[in-house]
Amino acid sequence: MMIFCCPACGSALEREDRALRCANGHSYDIARQGYVHLLPVKQMHAKIPGDTKQMVDARRMFLSGGYYDAFRDKLAELTDKYLPENGVILDAGCGEGFYTSALYEKAKAKNGSVSGVDISKFAVKAAAGKYKGIDFAVASLFHLPCAENSADVLTDVFAPIVPEEFFRVLKPGGVMILAVPGARHLYGMKEVLYKEPYENEEHDTAYDGFEYLGRACVQKFITVNGKENIEALFSMTPYYWKTDVEGGERLRALDVLGTEIKFDFLVYRKR
Repeated sequence: MMIFCCPACGSALEREDRALRCANGHSYDIARQGYVHLLPVKQMHAKIPGDTKQMVDARRMFLSGGYYDAFRDKLAELTDKYLPENGVILDAGCGEGFYTSALYEKAKAKNGSVSGVDISKFAVKAAAGKYKGIDFAVASLFHLPCAENSADVLTDVFAPIVPEEFFRVLKPGGVMILAVPGARHLYGMKEVLYKEPYENEEHDTAYDGFEYLGRACVQKFITVNGKENIEALFSMTPYYWKTDVEGGERLRALDVLGTEIKFDFLVYRKR
């Protein structure tokens, strides 16, 4: 089921040959990799918004090492729990598709469908090129090009949380799953980067129109081997932009990094 709608007029989009078109004549080409660009220029906060190709490539390399497989598998398990037969999943902030692809396997078993959106063209291009059967679009989470009441489950993994938009696109009774870092997520990295490492705050946030269903945690210790993998992990985090030169040099001097990792999945139901 196609849940994308026209970013210009809000009408439903239908697939015709190599493009998506709405009843008002607006047309959006489908790229060779299979994705569509639904991000109007007025919604672009930069010439090339979102993650760069270098960042996307680094994240894909790191994730292919299996370090975050436990997070991916838990998210897929949670999604499957709340997804009805013929259900629709929207992965908001899908990145290069690592998590989206696991959601697709669950949806496929229930004759459902999955759509993924991200503001980074490089990320969406990589996702669509590797994972087939999923509708991918370049779009802003603050202006989702999706019909109202169109998704049964919406997932958000470390992407901006936009409660009003998520509420709009979820069906009544639909479920929102947010992934947030646990208190000691990547604490071993912080001990290298900072003289006074700090824990992340953990709290349950209430969102208007949503009922909080609970928290599911995934926690383990990982050993990251090789400077290239350590650098790839570093570039995936906000610390990459906030760390001083000395902290970055200390991390880049390592050949092995041991650290705790922890994701908390917060689950909400649309009232």
